[in-house]
Amino acid sequence: MQSIIDWIVGLMETLGAPGVGIAILLENLFPPIPSEVVLPLAGFTVAQGTLNMWAVFIWSVVGSVAGAYALYGIGVWLGLERLRKVADWMWLVRASDVDAAMRFFTKYGRSSVFFGRLIPGVRSLISIPAGLGKMNLLTFGLWTTLGSGIWNAVLIYLGYVLGDNWEKATGYADTYSNVIYGVLVLIILAFLVYFIRRAVTDREEEVLVPPESE
Repeated sequence: MQSIIDWIVGLMETLGAPGVGIAILLENLFPPIPSEVVLPLAGFTVAQGTLNMWAVFIWSVVGSVAGAYALYGIGVWLGLERLRKVADWMWLVRASDVDAAMRFFTKYGRSSVFFGRLIPGVRSLISIPAGLGKMNLLTFGLWTTLGSGIWNAVLIYLGYVLGDNWEKATGYADTYSNVIYGVLVLIILAFLVYFIRRAVTDREEEVLVPPESE
């Protein structure tokens, strides 16, 4: 972690506020670079008088949106047909599950993108189903900007008000993240149980219904 902090500090010293944007762009694409460290550290730097608050905020949002569009492009490239083929190949999952997920995203896409940007572990990944569903680019950008703006502003402000104790902001974010991860694990387990029970039921039906004789 210290090496990441040193790299971020060097980036901000060299490029200023745009360095924060670059760090956040990379954070979207490479999760080992956590926004929970980048943004409070940027806020602390603002408190030191080295950077401007508005410039840091704006560049951080630009980095978030740019990274989100890159992942959106991956979703478009992957495509629904390719994903359906992958689902058919995978154990427990069907192509129809992909269709069901996309119907849900089509119905709740805007709120999914907005709230997804506030959920650790989902913040970046939510852009991929938006690309799969070819969500309107302007709509995607708007809701990504709003969600990212809230997340970034909170962490930058915490780093600013905490000053030398900016690392406490990372601790607060980690606590929030752990709660979210716990909920996500429960949701994943619930889906896994559902898929397993469905597979068992299908297997039992295959045994009870003999194949038609020629």
